[in-house]
Amino acid sequence: MRNTRRTLLAACVAVGTLASVTACGGGGSGSSASSGKSATYTFWDPYPQFDTSSDWGKRVAQCGTAAGVKIKRTGYDTTDLGNKALLAAQQGNAPDVMLVDNPVVSTLVEAGILNKTSDLGLDTSAIQKNIIGAGTIDGASYGVPIGANTLALYYNQKILTAAHVDSASIKDWASLTAALKKVKSAGKKGITFSAIGTEEGSFQFLPWFWGAGGDLTHLDSPKSVAALSLWKQWVDEGLAPKDVLNNTQTTSWQEFATGDYAFGENGTWQLANAEKAGFPYGVVSIPGQNGGSAPVPTGGEFVTVPVQQDTARYAISKKIVTCLTSSESLLTSDTALTYVAPTAAVQVQQVKANPKLKPWVEAVAAARGRTSGGLGTKYPTISQPMWTAVQAALSGGKSPEAALDAAQTAAGKSEG
Repeated sequence: MRNTRRTLLAACVAVGTLASVTACGGGGSGSSASSGKSATYTFWDPYPQFDTSSDWGKRVAQCGTAAGVKIKRTGYDTTDLGNKALLAAQQGNAPDVMLVDNPVVSTLVEAGILNKTSDLGLDTSAIQKNIIGAGTIDGASYGVPIGANTLALYYNQKILTAAHVDSASIKDWASLTAALKKVKSAGKKGITFSAIGTEEGSFQFLPWFWGAGGDLTHLDSPKSVAALSLWKQWVDEGLAPKDVLNNTQTTSWQEFATGDYAFGENGTWQLANAEKAGFPYGVVSIPGQNGGSAPVPTGGEFVTVPVQQDTARYAISKKIVTCLTSSESLLTSDTALTYVAPTAAVQVQQVKANPKLKPWVEAVAAARGRTSGGLGTKYPTISQPMWTAVQAALSGGKSPEAALDAAQTAAGKSEG
């Protein structure tokens, strides 16, 4: 491999901010990709919730069969996957194909781990610019988006009706907070979300942060403080549960799905689960502080092909990627994941098949990349201090101002 150990370890620090830096420190083992003649290809993704019997598991296996090989698929938690990718590359046993969260792409590229799509002959011309942008560095793309998702507020219509709350009245933070207080007075629970100390927590905080006008290069601004103060107010007043500190997006959804909460901040990928929830639901945009829809982060993963010593493996890897992401295949892949397709043509097919996807397609089209604005590999070194500040404020360890002051100091040191 052409990467130096020093470069990889530096990148480990960057991705390590999404989890534990010690995970990159050495030891452990990756999933070994054997020689180009092997009929087994390794495939990593951030979907441990999907087993081999799931629609996604079957989809991946089908693409292996179509390429004439068997796929050994391993699902990791999103945060853990980036660390394992760096360690595997350092040890020379990176997987053949890997799906990674879009903010991690730039870090892996900096470490020299990923191949350019142009070198592999993969076509990304039909992908929407705001979606492909997260995986584009210096004009070159390093993966193909499998799909996109973003965040909104699901609501329980039964609870809102009982509390005399009209979902159309949710236009800004004040009207949302007023709705939560009405719900609480009616004996129900307000809102649940994920504020866990990982990238999931940052992902869920960003709409409120950006909705206040926050800037990721100035975590300690009054606008940033306003966003964190809103969340703290909700927790302190019992409008949101204290367990948001430990909630992943999955456990947050499970709380909403009990039918006890009026609102749940969650993503496109929960749409299928919403249909099974057993109560009437709806979706509204996350409001900005003073009205309008807040900017929401672009979520979703890129299908990438890590650098291999045996370059003969790339031909099959390309077939696998194409099977998952070509215009003819995206509808099947994104239906399995409940994602919005990254191309306009397939989005039209999705909305035709499921009209409830229309607001999500519109939200994805307007979403903002976490690494956009030139942040690139700086984003992870900002995200960790941000989620640390959220944890400190909501737990009562620090005031929102003090927590974000410390976050800005930490982000500045990391950048230096």
